[in-house]
Amino acid sequence: MVKTVLCDMLGITHPIIQAGMGPYSTNRLAAAAANAGVLGVISTSGYSYVRGGARGGAFADLVGTLTDDKGGSWYDQVKRAFHRVKEQTRESQGIFGINCMVSAEMAYLARDIIRAVSEVRQEDPEMKERLRVIITSAGDPLPWTDIIKPIGVRWFHVVPSVRHAIRSQRAGVDAVIASGQEGGGHVAWEPVHTMVLLRAVVQEANIPVIGAGGFGDGASLIAALALGAAGVQMGTRFLATRESDFPQMHKEYIVKSGERDTIVARGFVGPLRWVRNEAAMELAKLTVSRSPGLYLGQPDDMATASPEVMSQEREGFEAFFRHDGPKALMPGGEIAGTIKDIPTVRELVDRIAVEAGETLRTLCNKYPPS
Repeated sequence: MVKTVLCDMLGITHPIIQAGMGPYSTNRLAAAAANAGVLGVISTSGYSYVRGGARGGAFADLVGTLTDDKGGSWYDQVKRAFHRVKEQTRESQGIFGINCMVSAEMAYLARDIIRAVSEVRQEDPEMKERLRVIITSAGDPLPWTDIIKPIGVRWFHVVPSVRHAIRSQRAGVDAVIASGQEGGGHVAWEPVHTMVLLRAVVQEANIPVIGAGGFGDGASLIAALALGAAGVQMGTRFLATRESDFPQMHKEYIVKSGERDTIVARGFVGPLRWVRNEAAMELAKLTVSRSPGLYLGQPDDMATASPEVMSQEREGFEAFFRHDGPKALMPGGEIAGTIKDIPTVRELVDRIAVEAGETLRTLCNKYPPS
């Protein structure tokens, strides 16, 4: 077993965070992760669909992972989701948190999600003890200091550069998650990869740094620790587990992928790494012709992005919700090329823990200190 400051900070067994991926729920996944001794994270971006009134048809499966059958407002559904994870982790006393995007496009949702976290922690002493973390991403953390800090949770922010890490320190976050370009889903406008980014952030930050992008086994966990990280965040590897709330189609695409079977193209609130298929390639072609700034580090936003690109993305997501494989846009990281199975979360975490220990012993035996 490898323990780090991240374990001590959160009260978890292993220095691993399960990423809060969207738009599907990660409610079941978060509970399974927390029960396995890592930080389980509830994704909240999908609640934008619930709040917007999406219901049947292509959206039925998506909304079904985010809600229950008890009715009420979308806000009620969010709070009940927190309580479901708490109940499903009561025996293990597992630790969990939430992820919310704080970009300009998603700020309206983030404010209410964070308010819901504050309310359930005030209403329920057990929730206050175990819902311990808010992870923000895809936006500037500084405007959120006065909103998040009074809640009393640990606050982590996802960063794509040293500059963003220093700004996050100014905001008062407890740790930063340095997310390299090889990660799945939303990635940075500048293509800096984990091997460089993680080490650079560790060298400049005065708070714990967690590595994200390209992690999925014990050897890569040890690599992150060697670079100075306090732990790792894993998304795609946890997506391809039995308890994952994501469609089986998505999991099988990941397992079938090779190390070259992902591609970055325009995505909601910026660049996004997709599993390579017909829809992703069409989106990439449109990005080259209509939104080339994405490949030049020149950000656009929802108001200035090409309508053709945004239309293709909407169609791809709707196909995703219909489980139409070739036409579906499916997020996925480069780590997909090393994923060959769909284990339970506990099997995966236990395997990583064993591999990490074996990797350390092998290194020490093969390269003993002189």
